[in-house]
Amino acid sequence: MSFSSPVADDPELEGIDPQGQPPAKRRLPWKRIFAGLFALFVLMVAWLAWTAPLGRALEPLDQPALVLLDDEGTPFARRGDFKEEPVDIAKLPPHVIDAVLSTEDRRFYDHIGIDIRGLSRAFLANMQAGEVVQGGSTVTQQLAKTSFLTHERSYRRKAQEVIIALWLETWLTKDEILSRYLSSVYFGEGAYGLRAAARTYFDREPESLTLAQSAMLAGIIKAPSALAPSRHLKRAQDRSEVVLQTMVDAGTLTQAQADRTRPATFTRGRPQLPTGSYFADWVMGQAREEMDGRHYGEVRVRTTLDPELQAIAEKVVREATDGPGTWLHANQGALIAMRPDGRVVAMVGGRSYKDNQYNRAAQAKRQPGSSFKLFVYLAALRNGYDPNSTVDDTPVEIDGWKPRNDEGKYRGPGITLYRAVAASSNVAAARITQDVGTREVIRVARDLGVKSYLNPWPALSLGTSRMTLLELTSAYAAVAAERYPITPIGLADRQPGWRERVSGAARATRGFPEAADMKKLLEVAVARGTGNSARLPGVDAYGKTGTTQNFRDALFVGFAGDLIVGVWFGNDDNSPMNGVTGRGLPAETWRKFMMQALPQLRTRAAAASNDDDGAEEGDEIDTTAELNAASAAALEELIGQAAAVGGEEAAAAIEQAREQIQAAAQAAEEATREPQQ
Repeated sequence: MSFSSPVADDPELEGIDPQGQPPAKRRLPWKRIFAGLFALFVLMVAWLAWTAPLGRALEPLDQPALVLLDDEGTPFARRGDFKEEPVDIAKLPPHVIDAVLSTEDRRFYDHIGIDIRGLSRAFLANMQAGEVVQGGSTVTQQLAKTSFLTHERSYRRKAQEVIIALWLETWLTKDEILSRYLSSVYFGEGAYGLRAAARTYFDREPESLTLAQSAMLAGIIKAPSALAPSRHLKRAQDRSEVVLQTMVDAGTLTQAQADRTRPATFTRGRPQLPTGSYFADWVMGQAREEMDGRHYGEVRVRTTLDPELQAIAEKVVREATDGPGTWLHANQGALIAMRPDGRVVAMVGGRSYKDNQYNRAAQAKRQPGSSFKLFVYLAALRNGYDPNSTVDDTPVEIDGWKPRNDEGKYRGPGITLYRAVAASSNVAAARITQDVGTREVIRVARDLGVKSYLNPWPALSLGTSRMTLLELTSAYAAVAAERYPITPIGLADRQPGWRERVSGAARATRGFPEAADMKKLLEVAVARGTGNSARLPGVDAYGKTGTTQNFRDALFVGFAGDLIVGVWFGNDDNSPMNGVTGRGLPAETWRKFMMQALPQLRTRAAAASNDDDGAEEGDEIDTTAELNAASAAALEELIGQAAAVGGEEAAAAIEQAREQIQAAAQAAEEATREPQQ
C-alpha cells in the first residue's frame, strides 16, 4: 500500500520541499561570468600580440626597393618601396612635430588613442553622406591602420582600428607612438617614413629639415600621390602654406614666422631610374629570391646585363621592325644574347617596352619551326648517326601525316645529315624522328632545359610545339658549351642551391659527346645552307633557321665566339608576315648584332675605319679585301666537308668552291694593289 505526500498532492503548496523546507535561493553564476570575461580578455590580448606586434612599424618593408646594376655596376632599374631606419622624435626639430600634429592630430597628447570629438564629427558626416567619407582618426589610429590593417573603409575595420589604438596607447608612450608613426607613414614616391621622405624630396636627413620642408612633408600625408613634390610641386607648395596656417592656428607658429617662410623646392635625393625593362622584369624574380631577409633603404643587386650589348640589341631589333618590318608586316621582334655559361647579357622582348611590356623573349611561347630540328639531330647523333649518315629525302607518310619540304623540293634517297641540315629538309627530320622516336627527341629537349609541353606526335620534328625563345636559345647554348643543361641566369653573384649543385653534378658526369658533331651540322647550315645570311667574316658561325606555317614566326638561333643569340620576328595577333623566313630578317638581324657585338669583328671594323681616316690620297684601302680573304678561308673549309661526303655532287661542289676561292683571292689582290700613277 503506497502513501503520497500531502505537499506533493496539494497544488497550493507547489514549490515547497516535501520535507517541509522552503526551496534554496538561486545564485547568479558570477564565477563563470568572471572566468568568461577573463578568458575573453586573454584571447583579446593574444590576438593583439599576434596581429599587432608593438615593433612592426619600426621594421623594414617586406618588399624593399631593389636597384638593379649592370655588369659594370651602373644602376639601370629600380622597383619596390623605400624605407630607411626609424626616426627618434627627440632628435627632430620641434617644427617637424608641430607641422605634423597641427594637421593630423592637434589633441594627440590629450586623448587616449581615440578622439571622441573627431569620431562624432566623422560619424555625422558619414551618416549624412550615406557612406564612409571621413575617418576622424587620431595619429594612434592611423598607426594602427597603416601598420596592422587594410585600407578598407568599413565600420568593422574602424572597430578593429579603435581596439588596436587602445592597445598601443596602453603599452607605448606618446613619444614612442609618434616615432613609430613618423617612421612608417607613407609620403608618396614609394617612400615610407620621414627619413625616406626627407631623402627622396630634399636629399637630407630628417634631423636637418627646415620649417618649409617640414610643412611640405606634413602636407603630403593627406594625399601622397597627388601632392608629391617630385611630380606636383605647385600643389605641394600650396598645401604647405595651408599647413603653416594650421600651425599658426594651433599656436606653435606666429603669423610673422609663417609669412616669412618661403615654400620649399624639390631636390632629388635618389637618382631617377626606370621601374622596369624587359631584362629587369625577367631578373627581378631571381633577385627577390636571392635576398636574405628584410633590409632598410635600397638593396643593390648586380646583374649580368652588358649595357653595350643591350644597346646594340635594342638598336638592331628596332631597325628591323621600323625598317623592313613595316612592309614585311613584322611588327614585333625579340632577341636574347647569352654566354656559354648561361649569363644573359642582352634581352629585347619587343619593339618598345614603353608601349608594351609583354616580354616576347622570355614569356611568349611560339612555334620554333625548323630551329627545333636541333633536338631531332641531337637525338639521331645519340642513337648511332653521324654527320655522314644518310637519310632519304623523298615523300613519306607517317600515321596519315605527309610532311612536305619547302617549295616541294626533294633531294632523293641517301642524302647525308650535312645536306639535310643545310637544306633544312622537313622530310629528313620527320624520317629521323620516326626512326629514333618522338619520346627520344623530347628527352633530348628536356635534357637541354626545355620545360614547355611538347606534343609527342610526328609533326613535333618540325617545331610545332610552342616554347619560349629563352628556352630555345639556352638549348643552343648547351651545344656551344658542350654541356647541359645551361640555365639562363641574370644575377652576377647568384649561387646555386644544393639541389642545383647535386643535379648539375649528376648531369655533368653524363658528358655531351654528340655536341661536337652537332656543331659541324650547324656550321654547314650557316656556311652553305639556309642560314647563309648569318655568315660572319673570319669567324666560325653556327646556327639554324626556323619558319612556321604561313610565315607566322621566323627565327634564327646560333652562336659565334662566346655569344649565343636567338632572334625572333612575328606578330602578337599571330597574323602572317609577308614572306618572312628565318633566313631573311632574323638571320640578317643576328648577323648585324654579331658584327657589332663580337670583339674580334668590332676591332677589325675599327681598324679599317682608322686606316681609311689616316690614308693619304691614292692610298685608300678597300676593306672588302679582308672579307674576301675570310671567304676564301671559309670555302677551303667547305671543300673539306664536301670531300668527306663524297659522290658526284660533292665533286661539283668542290670545283665550284675552288673557282670561288680563286675569284676571292684575285679580288683581294686587286683591292690591296697600289693605284697606278
